Amino acid sequence: MGNMTEMINTAERDLLHTYNRFPVVFDHGEGVRLYDTDGKEYLDFCAGIAVHALGYGNEAWKNELKDQIDKITHTSNLYYNEPAIKAAGALKKITGLDRVFFTNSGAEAVEGAIKTARKYAFLKDGTTDHEIIAMDHSFHGRTMGALSVTGTKAYRDPFLPMIGNIKYAVYNDLESVKSLINHKTCAIILETIQGEGGIHPGTGDFIKGIRKLCDDNDILMILDEIQCGMGRSGKMFAYEYFGIKPDVLTLAKGLGCGIPVGAFLMNEKTAQNSLKPGDHGTTYGGNPFAAAAINAVIGQFGELDILKNVNETGAYLKEKLEVLKGKYPIIKDVRGKGLIAGIEFDDTKPVSEVCKKALENGLVVISASGNVLRLVPPLIITKDDIDEMTDKLERSL
Repeated sequence: MGNMTEMINTAERDLLHTYNRFPVVFDHGEGVRLYDTDGKEYLDFCAGIAVHALGYGNEAWKNELKDQIDKITHTSNLYYNEPAIKAAGALKKITGLDRVFFTNSGAEAVEGAIKTARKYAFLKDGTTDHEIIAMDHSFHGRTMGALSVTGTKAYRDPFLPMIGNIKYAVYNDLESVKSLINHKTCAIILETIQGEGGIHPGTGDFIKGIRKLCDDNDILMILDEIQCGMGRSGKMFAYEYFGIKPDVLTLAKGLGCGIPVGAFLMNEKTAQNSLKPGDHGTTYGGNPFAAAAINAVIGQFGELDILKNVNETGAYLKEKLEVLKGKYPIIKDVRGKGLIAGIEFDDTKPVSEVCKKALENGLVVISASGNVLRLVPPLIITKDDIDEMTDKLERSL
């Protein structure tokens, strides 16, 4: 197609301009490194927005997908397929939940969770005016339902009206949630660790308090672990830190490690009292190819002891970020858990400029809301990679 500049110009002419992309065309990856079409090497601390948990080029993952391509990639959900059956069982085992619905994306998983909550409430009282409580500064996706429970007004306003009866509470403020509950509340949806909203982990009192509110009022607790799940926090799922389980869980990103796949899961009580045949569906969801990716990912998490690495490197990353904070007054705060971390800058240092300068220095990082630099690297990084990231980031600052 020509050189990188020509390709970028072609893309700007042909693609719908809904992204302000960085001026780079990535060609391939190896381990935790990306290479552009000019051959320049980059250390990747973005992982395709928390997707490439296994990094690039994992042989077992590639081989499982190659094998499945030689068999069949799609049959529709009118029929069973072996990879999806295996993947559902594996997901039940690692989540502690009972029923699985496969989707193609995180936003679709959230759509399914919303429909589950509304049907659950409808079957209880036969009415359709139930309310869902979401959180300020949350992010759940760009489709109309997912956008409706996304607590950032600027994302919603151009597309009003949203789906109705959504209220927004303050994250990590249990009293603000309590004040919104009434007899029409059917669900509370939240991220266990807010990602796009600025990397804000939920507190124990808050997460456990919401679990109790849901139990006391027969309300569904929906946890969105699309970004913070699949080992990124140091546990397979961040809710494990609090000794609770959600009624409904949404997953994507690291679930397929680069293959577009998502899922929502639920406990048996919710499954028996919500969606029935005809209520929900998907043409592609859970196809054999996507399910093969899930099976490869879950297998590699055990084979490579990913959680052990996340906990060791996550602790080291936290130490390095605290040193940076002490060194640079422009850094207001560092926060996160495991290998989802945020560096909040003051207003004198726009995070967009930091990301651009980092890219020039061969480091791929992205931003989050609140002038926050977001670090969500592959879960296979080493301490040496963290040292290199810190050096490149310091040069960029």
